[in-house]
Order: sequence, then structure tokens, then C-alpha cells
Amino acid sequence: MAARGTEAQNENARGIDTKVPTEILRLLSAAQQQAAKSVDGALDAIAEASALAAQAVSSGRKLIYAGAGSSGLMAMADALELHGTYGIPQSQIVILLAGGLGALSNLAGAPEDDLEQAKEDAQQIDAGDCVICVSASGSTPYALALVEVARAKGAKIVAIANNQGATLFEGADVAVLLETPPEMVSGSTRMGAGTAQKIALNMLSTLMAVRLGHVHDGYMVNLQADNKKLQNRAARIVSEIAGIEIAQAVRFVDVASGSVKTAILLAAGAEDRNSAEAMLRESGHNVRRALGMLGR
Repeated sequence: MAARGTEAQNENARGIDTKVPTEILRLLSAAQQQAAKSVDGALDAIAEASALAAQAVSSGRKLIYAGAGSSGLMAMADALELHGTYGIPQSQIVILLAGGLGALSNLAGAPEDDLEQAKEDAQQIDAGDCVICVSASGSTPYALALVEVARAKGAKIVAIANNQGATLFEGADVAVLLETPPEMVSGSTRMGAGTAQKIALNMLSTLMAVRLGHVHDGYMVNLQADNKKLQNRAARIVSEIAGIEIAQAVRFVDVASGSVKTAILLAAGAEDRNSAEAMLRESGHNVRRALGMLGR
């Protein structure tokens, strides 16, 4: 029986162990770049997935990232950035990783077969939540069991896998196929498959943030400025969008208690903080629409 894509041998890997280091690296680099291109074939699906994620977040539901092994780590990496980068409340972000926190120091293979843990983890999922489940093979038992429970509970399912006809796609609201070529080290999906997953997840969550009004002209206008670097970034963003000096921007950010969106509107002419916040609510927290209310 022929091996599925993620388990097949890459023909360019034949004799790789006999080559000089720079040639090995050249082959590995080319394979990673080829894997990255697979994301282009999934743009429509990623767009659909971002809409489901945005709907869940905007309605106060949870965004749940789930997976096992390196796929789970890719999911976790994206989830952990959402609060700081886009201000998504931490209470709305859940990470379900086969093996739990113990997997972060020992990424053993056994937990991906643990159906009972999957069913237990899935109890954190409620109707209306959006579950983004990632599995390179698309047949990981943990992922399949978790999605089955999540679907029965009325959650929306985004399935991301690297094999055509993946079981994980069955019954998913959105199926994101990242058809990466066979790995240079057969079956090591932390390589090409993982690279494509990371890109797709970054794109999905960024488009979600755009839909939520958290991105304006390429600036992260809903960031959580909880350290000096991010406080400086917040002031720069306000300065650039409002066209004012940094010193003025710092004062507006302070008046807005760190809210970049509110500070932008204050700098653009909003009467006071209450007025700026009212405009944000009326505009659906979209800076561009709120600025339009000020004739900007």
C-alpha cells in the first residue's frame, strides 16, 4: 500500500546522507519553501475559517486551538500570541494539547492515541465556540475524538491537515488542505507540514483580526501594551495614524489607559475619552469607521 503524503519518501532525499552539509541544507531549504507554497491552494478555505473564528470571538464565544505533537505546538504558538498582538481576551482562548502541559517538556507520541483525554479536554468546548484542530496526517486519534465531541456540542470546526481525504475533514465546517510534498526526512512533519501549518494559522488569525477591526493600515491597533517596548509601539502607532508627534501620542495613550484605538480617536479630534469609546462601540470597534465619524 502506498504511503500517504506525509509518510511518503521525498525523491530528492535519496542519498542525502552522502552529501556535503551545504548541499543538504540547500535541499532542506528548497523543501521548506516548496511546502510553504502549498498554502496558496488553501486561501479560500482559510478565509472561510477566519470568518468562523471572528464570529465566535465577536459573539463572546471561545476560540479553541487543538492538536497533538508538532501540529499541536504550531496551534499553540498561534494561540499564545493573540492576546498580546490583537487584544483577544485570554478567557476566550483555549489551547488543547495532547499530553497537556507535560508535552511541552516531553513531546511523547503516546498521548496522541489517548481518546479518553481527548473526550475530557473536549468538555471545555461549548456551542458556538470555534475549534481549530490541526493534524498533519488528518487521522490522529486525539484530534478525531476531540472534534467528534466538539461537533456534537454545537461548536464550529476548522480542520487543518496535510493529506488529501483526511478523516479529520469529515464533518468539518471548513477543511483547510495544505498539500505539502513528502518530507525530506520521511514522516517528520515538524518540517514542511509544520511550516505550512504555521503560515496558514498566522494568516487565519491575522485575517480574523482584520475582520474584528484590530488591524488598521497594517498596524495592530488593539495590542496589549504591557511592557515598555509595546508602550513605545502603541505611541508610534497613534503618532503614525493620527499624524502627530510622539510626545503628543504618549499623552493620548496615557489618557486612554493604554487603548490604542481610543488614543487614535482622541488625537483625531474626539471630545473626550467617553466620546471616543462611544464611537468605537457604534462603529463595531473599527477604527476606520470611527474615524469616518470625525470626518477623517
